[in-house]
Amino acid sequence: MADVDIKRIRDALAGSRRPAGTPQATVARVAAASAGAAVAGVAYATLIERNAFTLRHKTMSVLEPGAGTLRVLHISDLHMLPGQRLKQAWVSELESLEPDLVVNTGDNLAHPNAVPSVIQSLGGLLSRPGLFIFGSNDYFGPTPKNPLKYFNKNHKRVHGEPLPWQDLRAAFTERGWLDATHTVRELEVAGVRVAAAGVDDPHLGRDRYETVEGRPNPLAHLRLGLTHSPEPRVLDKFAADGYDLVMAGHTHGGQLCVPGFGALVTNCEIDRSRVKGPSNWGSTMKLHVSAGLGTSPYAPYRFYCRPEATLLTLTPVSHGDAEYDEEQSLPPLTAGQRH
Repeated sequence: MADVDIKRIRDALAGSRRPAGTPQATVARVAAASAGAAVAGVAYATLIERNAFTLRHKTMSVLEPGAGTLRVLHISDLHMLPGQRLKQAWVSELESLEPDLVVNTGDNLAHPNAVPSVIQSLGGLLSRPGLFIFGSNDYFGPTPKNPLKYFNKNHKRVHGEPLPWQDLRAAFTERGWLDATHTVRELEVAGVRVAAAGVDDPHLGRDRYETVEGRPNPLAHLRLGLTHSPEPRVLDKFAADGYDLVMAGHTHGGQLCVPGFGALVTNCEIDRSRVKGPSNWGSTMKLHVSAGLGTSPYAPYRFYCRPEATLLTLTPVSHGDAEYDEEQSLPPLTAGQRH
């Protein structure tokens, strides 16, 4: 009897002695297949989809009746590193779209030396009318983080090294873009009068909505709000003041999404159904959240959520909404461009 017991123990410790058809062998095969699928998924998310930059086209009905159309290029969450040549080349091609207005909703930087890369990538877009606000990764560099912390909205945030946001702001404003942080800006582009106001990043608690509180110019064809993180407390205030559209970023569209389910997290208080693209906020205001073009260098992957910029065609409210997607063609990746 003792011999039998020892044999069982040995078999348990050395599953390879089991016949191929036993449950232990089946479990081993399933585990090996799962591990292989996981490795393939990580490789795809890191090397392929993270670099599969996509241009989205959306039409949103938000302008006052009688206004013309307005083509707005929404850029967000570049998270730029100096060596990301593929991303830089793709962003530089956006100039050919010739938008009427460019809106940048923050998180441009991921490295202290990335300001020149951002400016060179945006290129001729900086010569077009533009509005911007900043996000947390314009002020502070990224830090290593346990990905599971994103499932806890109240996790303690650790800031990385300070980033040269003042230099970035100076470069933007010197080229003509308007900083909408805690101020109201009015401009006319393509015959459309725009009243725009923005807040500093709510994700860091830097928003001071009282600095722009109140109803915007009633003569404007578009009343536009800007925020990096689409926090409901801020969106509610824009809606109460009569804004037509708020544009935001920050969420990365969830970054890791499940087919048929969508984003697992939003990294803010907004619900998953509004994690990217256009949606309604209340009965009169609309929201557009960009899934962004980058990732943290410590979480360099995307799955079922391609990096994107969006060309919005804004039309009068009587025209209705429509949307379609278009993938921007890209040159093949080379070893030196896989960043």
